[in-house]
Amino acid sequence: MPRRTKVGTLAPTAVAVTAAVAVLTGCGLQDHRQVGAAGPSASADPSVAPKAPLPSGKPLGADARVPSPSAVDRADATEVSRAWAETAYSYDTKYDTGPHDAMLRSVRWCTAKKAAAERAYRPAAGAGNDWNTWADHQAWTTVALTADDDGDAPSDTRTLAYRALFVEGTAHGRDGWTGTGPRADVFLKLVRPGTGKAWRVAEVTSVEAAVPPSAPASSSSPAALSALSSSTDRPE
Repeated sequence: MPRRTKVGTLAPTAVAVTAAVAVLTGCGLQDHRQVGAAGPSASADPSVAPKAPLPSGKPLGADARVPSPSAVDRADATEVSRAWAETAYSYDTKYDTGPHDAMLRSVRWCTAKKAAAERAYRPAAGAGNDWNTWADHQAWTTVALTADDDGDAPSDTRTLAYRALFVEGTAHGRDGWTGTGPRADVFLKLVRPGTGKAWRVAEVTSVEAAVPPSAPASSSSPAALSALSSSTDRPE
């Protein structure tokens, strides 16, 4: 696989959407999570007792450390994919109860169908050991994004584009602790109605990166990206 080319993270600003439920009073950022929205109906006779869903995160406060990418050229599929990834993998455990709260903030970059699917989805209780560690330190995460294209992705058309990114996160505790944040290989499908129109994320597949101790932190395997192109993270 060719060496990845590092791309910078994006600066925060205010982005308004109709799905906002709480306004960050300190700097005008909006929370795109819909607190208490109903999810898909459960089976009338489940074979296994379902896990309790995680509660929605709290409305963001003035000290929330979440990005709102600015100056994004929505006619550029690469910029839109990077803005989505930065938003989706930037958590603040003081306010978020799990990674899905950040995913809901990312729907501003998605198609209406994808956004609706994310809002309807209800993750099961238990955000994982990494999350518990971050939450112990009231940590927020920042991410560095690396283009992860091995040359096999289809060429862009007027209405369809694919992008592959490697997400490498760092967790920053409010108590001064620093640790490893989220790391994943992410494959995105973007669509738009025509030339010059805004690209939107239609499908996302992600694979958590398992990095051997002796390997560079940015390593990922071609097999993982191959798996990404054959399925999506959740049905829309």
